[in-house]
Amino acid sequence: MRQLNLENSRQAARENWSQAQIQRLFPEDYEKYRAQLSFTPVSGDASFRQYFRVTLTPEKHWIIMDAPPEKENCEPFIAIAQHWHRYDIAVPEILAQDLEQGFLLLTDFGDQLYLDHLQNGRADELYGKAISTLLHIQQAPENDEYTLPAYDVALLQREMALFPDWLLTQELDYTLSDAEQTLLKETFHILVVNAQEQPQLAVHRDYHSRNLMIPRNPETIPGVLDFQDAVKGPITYDLVSLLRDCYIRWPQAKVEQWLQDYWQQSQAAGLHQVGLPRFRRWFDLMGVQRHLKAAGIFARLHLRDGKKGYLKDIPLTVSYITQVCQHYPELKGFGDWLGQQIVPRLQSLACQEEVVS
Repeated sequence: MRQLNLENSRQAARENWSQAQIQRLFPEDYEKYRAQLSFTPVSGDASFRQYFRVTLTPEKHWIIMDAPPEKENCEPFIAIAQHWHRYDIAVPEILAQDLEQGFLLLTDFGDQLYLDHLQNGRADELYGKAISTLLHIQQAPENDEYTLPAYDVALLQREMALFPDWLLTQELDYTLSDAEQTLLKETFHILVVNAQEQPQLAVHRDYHSRNLMIPRNPETIPGVLDFQDAVKGPITYDLVSLLRDCYIRWPQAKVEQWLQDYWQQSQAAGLHQVGLPRFRRWFDLMGVQRHLKAAGIFARLHLRDGKKGYLKDIPLTVSYITQVCQHYPELKGFGDWLGQQIVPRLQSLACQEEVVS
């Protein structure tokens, strides 16, 4: 009952604040259409933030970000959005903000996710534009008013620790032996060294098909969302997030084509001067680090936050790791262990979930 009362109170505060901002910013529209004002939930993300569409007419609508201040900090989102917007990166414009309550009024990109349009013959077009936007992000000058946190060794290690802590120990009830703990430690070290030796640029940190939008204005493709956790880190991180997406798999030939497109363009832009084989190794090993993190986060979203739907994304995420490891002698032992010990348990977990559902 108390939780329900808190939710109702939060809803009332959110809607009252939103209505006041729209009345202030768009007084004529508000007076004309206020009887039609409506609030509807839109897809959330893997955090405590929630998003709602506030609508006056089919042509006049905005997004409310609800980020409880005790759980989420809106300041990085605001700083990054304002900075990237100045450099013509298509991020939502912030029309109003209330940090004390945790509310932002944003322009609305609509509901057309990249993920929903990639398999209708537009993949090359959409990925080409996503790569161009990524290069634009990476070349934007640093923000004098907000310094992106470093994607340092401690952060890389914390992220990879999500894999044993949440997926192995808590989701699969798997106890690591001393030898297995050593194997993970040695693997994590290889991945950290790989990340640290790359050029360090702006990293969106979740640059994939559910955070890229197709707005109504085709000139702004893609609209970029969920960038508040951006850091300064390895050049290949966002690229591998995009091309080895946890929500959709592409044939290796396609991934290689897009990888080479980015490699050529980024080299021409002066972001690096390494050959393709070394760049591909950076990309592959960076993907192992990201997918270890993602698999752990998906388990945490299930166990801690009750978001069961993310369980179905774990097998694809882990399969990326096992496949890449087979191509690198220093990772083959880890990949073999993963395939022999963990993948069968994931398959068993998937079967159990199907029976329950």
